[in-house]
Amino acid sequence: MGLEAARARLIDCLSQEISDKRVLSTMARVPRELFVPPDSYYSAYEDMPLSIGFGQTISQPFIVALMTQALELKGDERVLELGTGSGYQAAILAELAKWVVSVERVPQLAESARQVLEKLGYANIEIHVAEKTLGWPAGAPYDAIIVTAGAPRIPNALLEQLSFGGRLVIPVGSRWEQDLLRVTRRKKRNFIESLGGCRFVPLIGEGVWEG
Repeated sequence: MGLEAARARLIDCLSQEISDKRVLSTMARVPRELFVPPDSYYSAYEDMPLSIGFGQTISQPFIVALMTQALELKGDERVLELGTGSGYQAAILAELAKWVVSVERVPQLAESARQVLEKLGYANIEIHVAEKTLGWPAGAPYDAIIVTAGAPRIPNALLEQLSFGGRLVIPVGSRWEQDLLRVTRRKKRNFIESLGGCRFVPLIGEGVWEG
């Protein structure tokens, strides 16, 4: 099966569970094959995570779609992403939001993602190599935050970078298995919803998992 047919089959499959048409059309448009290693090129539209080296993965398309949909982006938001990885999720976000700040702790991945995104013409994404503090406080506040690695708890450092009314989507649990949560920041008590079980690599940093 060629890439176009595989992409169409994937989007059809995702549409059974993902209702946001903007998310689906964006995922049909962004070339996932350019964000995976050459030996995974023909697996780019399988609904599964793929290794991108350095112990990291490009997430399963369904999870990308689910997390993106949960952010409820309208087009004028400033979004923070933790875990640039291949840059694929950042590209999806850049199509749906006004500005994306993405942070990656592996310098080689940050650089390769930057090159692919620049080649594709994205001008509304800034990529940073992670520093000691979780997230990117210099760019706060954010309307939405997405974390593509699992944390042991909801980090206060990220909530503090989120606008009131903003949404944080993050996997929370053990190093091996997590619950995908959507946290809406409120002035009195934050609203937390579970989106289901998931498995992500650990989120490494201050106040979460140690490396």
